[in-house]
Amino acid sequence: MEFATVTLLAQSSLIDNYHRATLEGKLVIGVLVIFSMFAWSVMTSKALQMRRARKLNALFREDYRRQKSVTDIHERCVKVDGCPLFSVYEEGCRELMQHLRTSPPPNPGRDLSLKAMELVKGVLERCVAGEALRLEAGLILLAIAVSGAPFLGLLGTVWGVMDAFGGVAAGAAGSATLQMMAPGVAGALITTVAGLMVAIPSMFGYNWLVHNLRVLTVEMDNFAQELAARMEVEFLEEHAGRGRQGS
Repeated sequence: MEFATVTLLAQSSLIDNYHRATLEGKLVIGVLVIFSMFAWSVMTSKALQMRRARKLNALFREDYRRQKSVTDIHERCVKVDGCPLFSVYEEGCRELMQHLRTSPPPNPGRDLSLKAMELVKGVLERCVAGEALRLEAGLILLAIAVSGAPFLGLLGTVWGVMDAFGGVAAGAAGSATLQMMAPGVAGALITTVAGLMVAIPSMFGYNWLVHNLRVLTVEMDNFAQELAARMEVEFLEEHAGRGRQGS
């Protein structure tokens, strides 16, 4: 009962202070509400996107490690939307097959030159960077909310305090008392509270999403290196030549 009473009093105090705020302060709060809606929308959508990416990455990695040849999944024409590792794999295999189709004798379609392998690695690196940018898209809105919301709240507070002092000075011939100034100052401070209520959840959400983005990016980098190494072992002409000599 005591906790519920305190909560109701706090809500009542916030509502009362909102009504005491000036028109400019209410406009600032309206902008902060829009910021909050965008921030929560981005946090929800990106969290679901990264969660789905992690699950699909795990499933694809299991299937990839079971295949006998590096191009088995590509040759089966499998499609996995929303899986960063599959996107890297598909782009790498597509570039690999393109160079294999134009590979010169003595083993056309099987041996890959060192120069062609470097081009395949470049495609893998660009694909990793592209997938990282795709996962990062939208996080700038959270960064803006984290850095901009407190300053907007502070702007509303300073403006409201300035109006409160100006109103007291004009209406009381320069004699100001705490009772006269308190309502105006309390109404001005509500914008700072609103700014912090937008910035604090956005900060936690932004840091959590950035951490997950770094984990996924490192995972893609490691997979790209593993994929390139396996392509070299199976298709690079120097490796193939040594294999034929050993046999």
